[in-house]
Amino acid sequence: MERYININDYTYDLPDERIAKFPLEERSASKLLIYTQGTIAERHFRNIGEVLPEGSLLVFNNTKVIRARIIMHKPSGARIEVFCLEPHAPADYERALAAEGAAEWSCIVGNSKKWKEGYVEINFDHEGRSEWLRAWRVGEKGREQIVRFEWSARMAFGELLELLGRIPIPPYLNRESEEIDNTRYQTVYSKFEGSVAAPTAGLHFTPELIEQMQEQGFSFGEVTLHVGAGTFLPVKEENATQHPMHSEHFEIRRSTVEQLLSKHGSITAVGTTSVRTLESLSALAWRIHSEGSPATERVIGQWELYDIPAAFGGRQALETLLDYMEREGLERMKCATQIMITPLGYQFRIVERIITNFHQPSSTLLLLVAAYVGEDWHRIYDYALQHDFRFLSYGDSSLLMR
Repeated sequence: MERYININDYTYDLPDERIAKFPLEERSASKLLIYTQGTIAERHFRNIGEVLPEGSLLVFNNTKVIRARIIMHKPSGARIEVFCLEPHAPADYERALAAEGAAEWSCIVGNSKKWKEGYVEINFDHEGRSEWLRAWRVGEKGREQIVRFEWSARMAFGELLELLGRIPIPPYLNRESEEIDNTRYQTVYSKFEGSVAAPTAGLHFTPELIEQMQEQGFSFGEVTLHVGAGTFLPVKEENATQHPMHSEHFEIRRSTVEQLLSKHGSITAVGTTSVRTLESLSALAWRIHSEGSPATERVIGQWELYDIPAAFGGRQALETLLDYMEREGLERMKCATQIMITPLGYQFRIVERIITNFHQPSSTLLLLVAAYVGEDWHRIYDYALQHDFRFLSYGDSSLLMR
């Protein structure tokens, strides 16, 4: 049967003045919309511990945003922007960011018409020496360019990005990145570099709030999903199911799977990226159950979770995954996912509650929210618009509880 979702049913009018262009002075001072079994209320985010059920497990995405935008120039002086999306050679983030001397990345190139051949470069000083970073276009990958970087300085590519790159704030902010973005477009618990967009639901947490919630009996787990630029791509097809989902790399540790199993039924995903990671675990578990192996070299497909029998629940999935990791002696598993969570009868197996910001009209993230709350997404967004909530990455938050 052909899947069909009319994206025009998942849009709304978002005035530009409702988009938060900058973060609030205090992270946890943002407003919090609370949706509970059809009712809507509001508090401040710092009070979220008074709203969540006691003893809940909150799952963070601990990815760290890299300074992925590099402004380079041709020898003629033409300005070229190179936006590093994901590593190409070496192909994994750890090795690519640790590479010295040369590396290849899949990139979006700005002003590409003026860069047909030859190299672009940046000249800079480092530890008293004159150094250079150069880049060549060496291939194509769909809408992206494969760019080879070479540099003279004895430093890792990750260090180069930290020195020369800029934080890639979302395009809908319609401004250049500023000093404040270097810290505020980053969660306080970010650890592992690899994202080109922040998992923004976590921007509201402070170390003090986390400590306070731990004292209240809440526990915290962490997954890693490196957020790609595809998260900002609008759904352009009228039938949203024809939208090609981007692939994002994630990692789960065995200790986290143990946590999830012990708290099954009381798991709160902090952000849609945590939702996508946690729900993707069911696909890995079903592969183990049906094929004997999770086949982590194979990307979890856009509709793969829809084909898993309803009887294969979250607890069974986590037990299957944990048993496999223990049997194989694995401390962690890595994979990539393209899952698209939509209102087409998606079954949430692991995530019980969701903390998330307010998303763009006609976006896959709004479809995810609608998959969780149903048609009430209209009421939630109408309430937020009528009660001065701030929208998108630097905006306010919501706690969704069915």
